Amino acid sequence: MSELADLDRRVTECRRCPRLVAWREEVARVKRAAFADWDYWGRPVPGFGPADASIGIVGLAPAAHGANRTGRMFTGDRSGDVLYAALHAVGLASQPTAVSSADGLTLYGVRITAPVKCAPPANKPTPDERDNCRPWLAAELALLAPTLRVIVVLGAFGWQALLPVLSAAGWHVPTPRPKFGHGVRVSLDGPAPLHLVGCYHVSQQNTFTGKLTPAMVEDVLTTAKGLAGRA
Repeated sequence: MSELADLDRRVTECRRCPRLVAWREEVARVKRAAFADWDYWGRPVPGFGPADASIGIVGLAPAAHGANRTGRMFTGDRSGDVLYAALHAVGLASQPTAVSSADGLTLYGVRITAPVKCAPPANKPTPDERDNCRPWLAAELALLAPTLRVIVVLGAFGWQALLPVLSAAGWHVPTPRPKFGHGVRVSLDGPAPLHLVGCYHVSQQNTFTGKLTPAMVEDVLTTAKGLAGRA
């Protein structure tokens, strides 16, 4: 078993945050009526994508009836519909849809992860839960570091959670820390040159209101491809 596969396995066994454990398991037991015939995952959700990815995508946390149901990041919910369609449109995914962990979807040079691995109530992890989960993200990025050149960060929560992890891992994060914004680009020196690119989160709130459009997501991903030398 590879180091990353072993890390992913250990992530799925974590029970560090009592509130999140209780919530994810309650959701998996009660279910949503539309998914009554599903056997919910109901555990922490590991990252998804190859161990030699040059592009990372960092979100927030699994959705209660998306990744918490399917066991794969951004799979089975409206946010994933937008993200994977955009990844496919720019040549970074084998198909535009993600409905289950067994649907055959493959990512090309991209690894998707989150700073919080369990579905939180109201999609709002606490600072303590974020910090409890930080070692998992740190370990994942350490394993990806040899090939990782770009990280697309979906939303301010992911941005704020990621910067301390990168700083602790040896990347030189400017002081004051750069602020999140859609399209913001920051270049960091460290174990290897690393580019951060901000993108509004692909949440229903953002996509339904038009704050974030599919074209905007595709533009960010095209920028990431260029910075990673995959254009």
